[in-house]
Order: sequence, then C-alpha cells, then structure tokens
Amino acid sequence: MPATRSRHTARRTVDYRVDPFDLHLFSAVLEHGTITAAAQASSLSLAAASARLKALEAVVGAPLLGRSKAGATPTDAGKALARHARRVLAELEALHVEMAGFGRGLRRTVRLMCSNAALGEPLPPRLGRFLVQHPDIDLDVQELPSDAVIDGLHRGLGDVGIAADYMDTRGLIAWPWVDDQLVALMPRGWLGRAPGAVRFAELLEKPFVGLPADAGLSRYLAVQASRCGRVPHHRVRLGQFAAIAQLVADGVGAAVMPASAARRWRVAPAVCVPLADAWARRRLLVCTTPQNAGLAAVQALLGVLIGAEGLARPLTPA
Repeated sequence: MPATRSRHTARRTVDYRVDPFDLHLFSAVLEHGTITAAAQASSLSLAAASARLKALEAVVGAPLLGRSKAGATPTDAGKALARHARRVLAELEALHVEMAGFGRGLRRTVRLMCSNAALGEPLPPRLGRFLVQHPDIDLDVQELPSDAVIDGLHRGLGDVGIAADYMDTRGLIAWPWVDDQLVALMPRGWLGRAPGAVRFAELLEKPFVGLPADAGLSRYLAVQASRCGRVPHHRVRLGQFAAIAQLVADGVGAAVMPASAARRWRVAPAVCVPLADAWARRRLLVCTTPQNAGLAAVQALLGVLIGAEGLARPLTPA
C-alpha cells in the first residue's frame, strides 16, 4: 500500500507539470479574445496554438475555454487557471530579474509605476538618492493613473507602485508615503472674490477641463460630484496635466488636480486654489506584492522611499 501511494503521488506530480509558455499562450487568448489573435501574438501557427491549448486542458483535466464564432471565453476552470497564471508568471518574471542580478556583467532593474502626483515633486529627489546609493540597480519608471498602477502590480507588470489612497489595495502590501492635496486650477477672476479655499460643489457651477473619463482621478471626482447631485460639464478631456493647465490658463475651464501637479504645470494667469472638501486631502501609498517584497532590489528601493522604520508598519499585511 505505501508503495502504491508513492507511485500515485509521483504520477500526479508529472501530470500537473505545466509549461510556462502554455500559461503565456492561455493568458494571451484571454487578453485578445481569440485563439487566432493569441497565436499571432505568440508567434505560433493557429494549429500549433490549438494543439498546445488542448494539451493544457488534458493536463488540467477540464475544459478551459468555450469556443465559438465570436471567440474564446474562459470556463470556470479557465478563470481559476487565469488567476494562478498571473501569479505564476509574475513570480517567474521576478525570478528572472532576481537571478539576472547575480550574472556577471548583468544589472538588476526595478520596475516602478507611479502616478503623476508622485512624479511631480516628492519622487525625483528620492530616486536620485537611490540610484547613487545602488549603482548596480537600474530603474524603469512608468507614469500611470493610480488605478492602472494597482492593476499593473496585480498583473505582474511592475515591482513597486505609488498610487492614491482611495484605490483598493487588497492583495498588496501598502505603506503611507506623502500627503497630496487636491486643488482647483482656474482662470483668474472666476471666483469673483479673493482666491481662498473653494468647495467642489461651488466649482461644479463652472465648465471643466479634465483627464479622460476612465482615469482614476476622473472617476473619483465623478463620485464626489454625484454626491452633490451634479455631473461635471467637461469642455474637453486631455491625457496630460501640462495640457490641461494650459487650457485653464487660456480660460477654457477649471480643473482639479494634485497640488504637486498644479505647482509643476500652472501657467499664468491661472490661479491655484485649495479644495475645502475633506475628501480632497488624500495620501499617496507605496505598494508592492507579497511576492516582490522579498526581492533584494525591491527592498532597497522601498528602504529609500519609506525608510526602515516605515517599512515595519505597512497598512496592509503581506
């Protein structure tokens, strides 16, 4: 009987051995919606891609995709595999990055995703200090909206992220970083009074210039506007705070943006006015995944951003 159990255990270990390339291919099907498009993205023929997916289903022991003329959709088993695939592929990528640091002549790179508010003022001095202290580690910095930062961390597209604290950080480790006040940027004279703090409800009487509707800040402001029973009237939406600030200065409309971005991009004669609403006083968080938190290069960057004392007090557990 013990010998039989041993043979059975060994057989199951072999049966459930999955090729990472097949996980990439399966993830590509879910991303592109069809096996044909996934095959092209993976540099495979359609026949080869179909054969690999059928073999993956045989290994798992359940159908993973529902196939139709409209494309391919995941079954319940496929959805479960997708969750594990994201984690496994992210860990494999982290493994390659970590091991590359031990190769002779090879350098390590930490992928940092951050919001515009972080890049505006607080981040550059810390990045300079980190790069000087760690000449063997490079940084790949990508500027993204807060929601894209959080999504990118979950998908394994980045190692460390900086996002606003109104984002859902479940599944991540997050530390408080710096405070970032939301302010109103508006043409001079629009308030009709001395420019002090202004409530968002008062600002909703004016036309807006803003970020795209799907940006994290836009969605956040839309929620606040709905609580006032209003929908902001946007004259135009643009992808960069610099362009938004220029149109505000031209008199097109008002804008709400982080104070750091307003200081960086304000163009005269536009004026910067604090928002009086409590929700406008927010905080930026430094986040990473439990898997990435153990990487030496990530720990080095976190140490510079947060400090050893701050690292000991995350907002969310690993």
